[in-house]
Amino acid sequence: MNYHNYATRLRIDLCIRMLHAYFDGKLIEKIDRIPLDMRPRGGEHARCCIYRDRAIIRQRCISVLGFGTGPEEDELTPLADYARRALERTLIEGPVLHVIEEGCSSCIRSRYEVTNACRGCLARPCMLNCPRRAIRIVQGHADIDPALCVNCGKCLGECPFHAIIRIPIPCEEACPVDAITKDEQGRAVIHFEKCIFCGKCMKACPFGAIMEKSQLFDVLEQIRRGCRVVAMVAPSIIGQFPGSLGQIAAGLEKLGFCAVVEVAHGADMTARHEAAEFTERMARGDACMTSSCCPAYTDLVKKHVAGLAPFVSSAATPMHAMGAWVKQQFDPQARTVFIGPCFAKRHEALFDSCVDYVMTFEELGALLVAREIDVAALDAVDVEPAGRREGRGFAVSGGVTRAVAGLLADGAGAPLVVPALVDGLSKKTIALLKTVARERQPGNFIEVMACEGGCVSGPGVVAPGAAAVRQLEKFLENSQAIRNGCADQHSHAQR
Repeated sequence: MNYHNYATRLRIDLCIRMLHAYFDGKLIEKIDRIPLDMRPRGGEHARCCIYRDRAIIRQRCISVLGFGTGPEEDELTPLADYARRALERTLIEGPVLHVIEEGCSSCIRSRYEVTNACRGCLARPCMLNCPRRAIRIVQGHADIDPALCVNCGKCLGECPFHAIIRIPIPCEEACPVDAITKDEQGRAVIHFEKCIFCGKCMKACPFGAIMEKSQLFDVLEQIRRGCRVVAMVAPSIIGQFPGSLGQIAAGLEKLGFCAVVEVAHGADMTARHEAAEFTERMARGDACMTSSCCPAYTDLVKKHVAGLAPFVSSAATPMHAMGAWVKQQFDPQARTVFIGPCFAKRHEALFDSCVDYVMTFEELGALLVAREIDVAALDAVDVEPAGRREGRGFAVSGGVTRAVAGLLADGAGAPLVVPALVDGLSKKTIALLKTVARERQPGNFIEVMACEGGCVSGPGVVAPGAAAVRQLEKFLENSQAIRNGCADQHSHAQR
């Protein structure tokens, strides 16, 4: 397993411990001891004491079981009760993210500070250029009055010694839609009426205090009960685990999935729909069309940039297309499980009758470790229906554009694709999208990805983006195109 940081390692190790207990048939009996086993007396601890560490691990256990934590949680409720409820649960409820209160360090607000590199210079440009006169000299050094400072940052740019630094709040900085604020105790609060479930806050929090509510045990219970459970693997799975796609599929079958299908096949359907819709829109004189495959982006439009709604493609996401295919062509009673890198997909699935559960690559990795399955050592199996090069390329930024442009390249009378790429949602790129809503289009086909680099950089991955992209590119080279001579047009990056 690849660990991005210690918080990731703790999350995965905890998941593996819980899975071991589950497969031993003793999850309910053993789960209350897990926090104690992970933080024994006399051992190391990451916070002020082992007791706070244990409290945080306990809340993490609740998250892995698929529940949220917060003021309504009773600390006296045994973890065994949560485990019992998780194993009996039939209904998945949102929201999919929550803040572990004990884990949040109650960071003070983002601010500017003067370091000891300050020389107390005669010029004092920081003082003279401060619009609020918030800086004064105290004992020969500059000092910022927080009561007057408005965080404009002018002082940082003026200091010739770079003695002024900005101290950010990571989760708030990462959120592109300002959906995170502080409560009275200084703890992070997610405002779900604004949240687009991109997962950037979870990746950014250095304390690992923001967690997703897992559906892992719901999936395992469906398999244990003998239900037909179909794994729908996202195109970005290539490069996440050692071995080929066929070997990964073999590993999933060993875990109990009755079949494995590529969501890239659903992406092929989405690409065809978007190509046809783009042709229709251009024929009737529309200024542009944007992609619709990223649910974080479409949530952004619904909640923050309503003016973009007329430009968004009506194509279903690849996940929905594949879920519908499984229900219609494979087995209407099958349980569909999307396996990918995305938290927004977990939120999307709450409202999609064709997708029953969502797992991340991180969860799949923990599951493979717990079952001691070495994917690279397995004999590959066929994955049907197989995705094509176009759909498999959806995993990286620009992939949707290449698919749509490629499908239109040789068509008689097809409109010319003038592409623009919004590679990652941030306050800056959202400002760009608002200009599009005001009919200032940088192109006529605009692809929007919430994660920089595309889905391969999602919050639920286990492999670094660059390494995964290299593996995916090799995979695409050997993939069959929807038709011969599929053109590859370069997209213009807007960052």
